[in-house]
Amino acid sequence: MANPFSKGWKYLMQSLDMKIDENADPKVQIQQATEAARKQHQQITDSAAKIIGNRNQLEMQLDRLVKDREALESNTRTAISQADAATSAGDTAKATELANTAEIFATQLVTVEQQIEQTKQLHTQAVQAAEQARHQQEQSATRLQEQLAQIDQLRAQVDQAKMQEASSQAMQSMQGIQADDSVPTLDGVRARIEARYANALGAQELFENSAASRMAEIEQSGRDSAAASRLEQIRAEMAGTAESAASGRSAVTGGETRAAVEAAPEATGPGVVDTEAEDAAGEDAPGADTPVTDAPGEKTTR
Repeated sequence: MANPFSKGWKYLMQSLDMKIDENADPKVQIQQATEAARKQHQQITDSAAKIIGNRNQLEMQLDRLVKDREALESNTRTAISQADAATSAGDTAKATELANTAEIFATQLVTVEQQIEQTKQLHTQAVQAAEQARHQQEQSATRLQEQLAQIDQLRAQVDQAKMQEASSQAMQSMQGIQADDSVPTLDGVRARIEARYANALGAQELFENSAASRMAEIEQSGRDSAAASRLEQIRAEMAGTAESAASGRSAVTGGETRAAVEAAPEATGPGVVDTEAEDAAGEDAPGADTPVTDAPGEKTTR
């Protein structure tokens, strides 16, 4: 059975990590990632340097052992030569001592040769390890450069995200701003101006229409007055012509009557004279052959 305290502790730590990640500054996290990548690369570089340094150290040790081997070989040969010379000279003690010295040199030479073999094996391994370490270090450097490029890109994205968030907040704040009801809006002012302008145009149109109708009435009235005046003038002219004709006929008839009376005053009786006088008087009576107008524009002769 799982320990509830351990389970709760793990849950609490996981929740805390999530809260930290949610509220953490991206630039701080990027800086932490950058430092971690640099630190990892530095560790790989240090390890590679140590491996390469071990190879170099084995090379120096191998060089020293080779020199020691050469020296021991030379000393061994010298001791053997001197021992042989002492033996030839009959100096047994010296020959024995030199022989022992040669054996000691030979023993040391064998040990050095063994060390040389071991060192060569170690050097071979160190060379391979150093080559691998060098490749790893180069790969780490390449990876670090890629990570740094990604980090620069992430920083640019963080700046863009902040700018976008600021723009979004500004837009939200602008949408939340409400117009002051006590101050007229441009749309309202424009609507009122357009209404007043339209009303003025309507009034002007009505005025123009009424003025035109009045002008038409005035023109028509003028034409009617002119026609009436012309009609009266024609009537007056006709009346004057009729009176002139009647006067002429009366004068002619009177002359003829007087001549007839004078020519036969006695032959004609009173009845004859009276009859002719009545005829003349009837012709000269007012209204005879006078044109009478029954209606405007119509002429009737009675």
